[in-house]
Amino acid sequence: MRAIIFDFFGTLTDPSAESLRRETFTATAQALGVPPEHFWAVMSGSFPERIIGAYGGTRATLLAMARLCGVDPDDETLDRAVATHHAGAERVRTPRPEAIGVLDHLRADGYRLGLLSDCSSELCEAWPQTVYASRIDAPVFSWREGHRKPDPRLYATAAARLGVPAAECWFVGDGGSREHDGARRAGMRPVLVTNAAHPAVAALRTDPDSYLPEHRIDDLAGLIRLLGSNHDNG
Repeated sequence: MRAIIFDFFGTLTDPSAESLRRETFTATAQALGVPPEHFWAVMSGSFPERIIGAYGGTRATLLAMARLCGVDPDDETLDRAVATHHAGAERVRTPRPEAIGVLDHLRADGYRLGLLSDCSSELCEAWPQTVYASRIDAPVFSWREGHRKPDPRLYATAAARLGVPAAECWFVGDGGSREHDGARRAGMRPVLVTNAAHPAVAALRTDPDSYLPEHRIDDLAGLIRLLGSNHDNG
């Protein structure tokens, strides 16, 4: 095994930060001047399209969402809303406590590291400034690629950009978007992060995976132990 590909939200990010998402959407709605409940509904309903880039970047997306709510914001209002939305997104992508240390440990051990995320525009736009960017060799974003998990093209793209055959990749994620079944079908070894310390987060997963991988860890620290066990048995 030469490479590890991570899911992003709830895997590298702090699972408890997912509970902030509705609060951050409310702040964006208020900046746009639209009813928060209506904004939440149109954002939730447009999720499948937003994460494959159908609405464009964050500014274009927020303009489209505002119009769906019956509001046509001026440029100043839209500027303020974009800034508010990016600030909220930054809160939601706070690293889980052990994430950065685990990534650094894996890099020091010589593993190639990838990312495969179903995400909307704000993560792609902010990625170079995040603490994750310098630690991930090959980030693959659904918004940029125009496909979402478990589309096999995403897994193939991640492996190709890492320069590693799929059979030599592990995929590590918390189980949304049927990602583990996609990884298995792509020829990767799937590893489930159960987030055992955050049981409420499971209810927030989009399109949860019915396939349960053989390999399961409670948090990312468990990945280091699993790798050690794999080496001992190999």
